[in-house]
Amino acid sequence: MQEILSEIFPNLISKWPDFIKSIHDTLIMVLWSGSVGFVFGITFGITLTVTKPGGILENRPLFQILDKVTNLFRSIPFIILLTAVMPLTRLIMGTAIGVQGAIVPLVLGSVPFFTRQVQSALAQTDEGLVEAAESMGCSPWEIITRVYLRESIGPLARATTITAISLLGLTAMAGAVGAGGLGDFAIRYGHDRNMQDITWATVIVLVLAVSIVQITGDKIAKKSTH
Repeated sequence: MQEILSEIFPNLISKWPDFIKSIHDTLIMVLWSGSVGFVFGITFGITLTVTKPGGILENRPLFQILDKVTNLFRSIPFIILLTAVMPLTRLIMGTAIGVQGAIVPLVLGSVPFFTRQVQSALAQTDEGLVEAAESMGCSPWEIITRVYLRESIGPLARATTITAISLLGLTAMAGAVGAGGLGDFAIRYGHDRNMQDITWATVIVLVLAVSIVQITGDKIAKKSTH
């Protein structure tokens, strides 16, 4: 088996420790930025849902501000966002390069996307259930947790899956500016040194990662749909 791998991926075998480290770095970036992005995305998505015109906590100024800021960050290409927020990244993380330097732009790139996904998922909630909860005297917090979130577990699972897959793509793009991870590994060796086997190995790992995330998300969504 090792001889076969050496024939198919000769350059990869010689760079094996770097390859394993790049996978580890990608996982760190996805887990950290994904965790932070999930918290903010859920919070902002819920806020947009409940403060919209006609919402249970209608607040037009807050809704308009959050809506416009979300649109603003969604409209900025991620590769430009990476360089635009470097001063902020240095201020927060102490560096703008490497895995740590990628966390801030990854969060800023994923939160607006996930916010819209959450808003869309919550919008599928039957308004009749919301009205029924209000008529029963439920507080806004109870409506959010017992109606919006409970009834939207399936759509939220799909939204989280889509965002996680998108985040994997963003980490690869971050490698273009030295953020580390599989993107940096593929560019540094596969592209710059024309080691095609390294490029293909990176593609295979990313495809497997996306497949695992998709299958997991689909199973959770299927079990939660009623």
